[in-house]
Amino acid sequence: MKQKLLWIVFALVTAAQGAAMAAVAQDAAELKPERHEAQAAYLASELLSRFHYKKTPLDDALSATIFERYLKALDPEKLFFVQADIDRLAGERNRLGEAILTGDLAAPYAIYQLYRQRAGERFMHARALLATGFDFRQDESFQVARDKEAWLKTEAEVREQWRKRVKNDWLRLKLAGKDDKSIVDVLDKRYDNFLKRLSQVKSADVFQTFMNAYTTAIEPHTNYLGPRAAADFGIQMRLSLVGIGASLTELNEYTTIRELIPGGPASLSGQLQVGDRIVGVAQGDGVMTDVMGWRLDDTVALIRGKEDTVVVLDVLPAGAGPDGKHKLLSLVRKTINLAEQAAKATIHPVMDGAGAHRVGVISLPSFYADLTARQRGVKDYRSAARDVARLLDQMTREKVDSVLIDLRNNGGGSLSEAIELTGLFIDKGPVVQQRNARGEIVVESDTQAGVAWDGPLGVLINRNSASASEIFAAAIQDYGRGLVFGERSFGKGTVQSLISLDRFARSGQPQFGDLKLTVAQFFRINGGTTQLRGVTPDILMPAVADGEPFGEASFDNPLPATQVKPADYAPVGDLRVLLPMLLPLHEARVKNDKDYQYLQEDIAEIRVQRKKNQVTLNEAARRAEQDAREARLKSRESAKGGGNGVKVDGAGRVPAPGPESATRDDGLQAGERNLASLLAAEKARKDAKDVLLTEAVRILGDEVGLRKGDARLVARVLPAPTLQRD
Repeated sequence: MKQKLLWIVFALVTAAQGAAMAAVAQDAAELKPERHEAQAAYLASELLSRFHYKKTPLDDALSATIFERYLKALDPEKLFFVQADIDRLAGERNRLGEAILTGDLAAPYAIYQLYRQRAGERFMHARALLATGFDFRQDESFQVARDKEAWLKTEAEVREQWRKRVKNDWLRLKLAGKDDKSIVDVLDKRYDNFLKRLSQVKSADVFQTFMNAYTTAIEPHTNYLGPRAAADFGIQMRLSLVGIGASLTELNEYTTIRELIPGGPASLSGQLQVGDRIVGVAQGDGVMTDVMGWRLDDTVALIRGKEDTVVVLDVLPAGAGPDGKHKLLSLVRKTINLAEQAAKATIHPVMDGAGAHRVGVISLPSFYADLTARQRGVKDYRSAARDVARLLDQMTREKVDSVLIDLRNNGGGSLSEAIELTGLFIDKGPVVQQRNARGEIVVESDTQAGVAWDGPLGVLINRNSASASEIFAAAIQDYGRGLVFGERSFGKGTVQSLISLDRFARSGQPQFGDLKLTVAQFFRINGGTTQLRGVTPDILMPAVADGEPFGEASFDNPLPATQVKPADYAPVGDLRVLLPMLLPLHEARVKNDKDYQYLQEDIAEIRVQRKKNQVTLNEAARRAEQDAREARLKSRESAKGGGNGVKVDGAGRVPAPGPESATRDDGLQAGERNLASLLAAEKARKDAKDVLLTEAVRILGDEVGLRKGDARLVARVLPAPTLQRD
């Protein structure tokens, strides 16, 4: 009966397969380079050859590297191409550079078309495998990551790899409690969605992928941004956009409202709610465009527009069925400030033997700045340093004893903002040194007298703290101005400049995109570098990536780490004298902190699994692993003060205690969960106990207590003799 049911389901599945593949093939045939793409490629090559920090000729050697990176971008896990395909494409290995210089982009498009053909074939095969199900009594395993493996040699090897991949997908859902029919439904839709996404790829997507294979072949942080990517980058930098004020997501082919931004047109209308689905978009009194099944970014592009213009939405209300009653809603676009992505402050009380202390925490997601507004002379333009200065002023009025700047997962942003932010904590002086392609060194300094906060200071970083975050953390460390906690940072010591290709091409509309190219390398004021080395914290905390290549060191072509002469600066303190007292307090506390110990256990398990890179496909063995994991979680929940997190996020958070199902793998992928589940998971992440932040706050509390209890210690900390640190 079970086998019959699977065949019935599969019959329904295969009915749509021919149409799906026909759509993929038809769209694939239409993909070809646009005329402006050839112009953009040549213009980018000219700028890269003239202004990039690392002079790299576009010769056969670079062409071969572009070829390898392009294949990796298309097929990173080596699941689609076989060795025969690579051999077939080998003739293009040394011709891609010439394609860029001559403007004949047929070769990269031909490579992409072969990829799309192979990807369609693989997912069609995956759907066919759903017909018979799998025997989970066999002792076999599935390799999780294949990025470092050789290309599979034969079609038989590829099919065997996909058989195990689909079997693993099935087993995950089976262990999550789904029956066979539900599993077939989920997986068939998953693979079909990939085919649909494949058919929605545009020429601009192919061109951007190819151009980034070119730019990153020179150096990891040089990138090409197509017009849409460039616009999104601008939004992230200025933290504002013109639109309706709604956060959207794609669920079951619907563009769905996941959040309404307070004060935005969508919220103020009172006619939209979370879960509503946008199925049509019109401009003013124009024709309604059906966006059902569209790519999310295409729908968003229609909804955004110029300020004070009208957009009309065709909305299917939350909870209504596909044939439910629609409603039309007209909204006037306005400038929306993305406050959730700006700096935020909280105050944490800390108790110790010396009494109660208050530690102010400022979380800074990026070094954002509305550079266009600043260039226009707008008085109140948005910037990270300005927002932090305002928060510091509030904290001073609330009489905090210490301040912690949380830069975890802050990948950087504006260099000038890093300098201005440092200036909030030091008086006038050097912040960072830059060396350009000619070898000239410029010292960038804080020129504003005075400080916004002169009390105890800490900086919390992790491996995803990069670039501007590293400039700030290094300067605070070199000046002896504050202590740095966490794990060693990313190790990006390069400076990028964003160049508009449209401006160089004198284009009246955005069509050529932007080029972000590396123009300099930055150095600490003590002459050291963060390139490859990162910033080493004064007090180290658990790190998932310890002992493994990560960050800048994981790239195969980073710039080398070098030294320059120290800048002329005078440290304001020597916080090293505090470490012999702070470290024992920290170590004794975390030794007895169950959540901290659980975090270390989870990180150790993650490292083991990552190194193992294999999962069993035997159901009994997999269930035994799952049961052991859940038993450990239950044991934690029953322990006093225990957490329940086996899934550690990038900031080192332990999920708050909750139902057992919250920590179990549901076997689903992004876009397959319902909106309620997505929002619940997001809330759980926000409510999670931040183990590393809690301990960093406690260390700062210790420092405040030591300073208050020993005036002689304060005299040793401030001032200090000249300090050199690397």
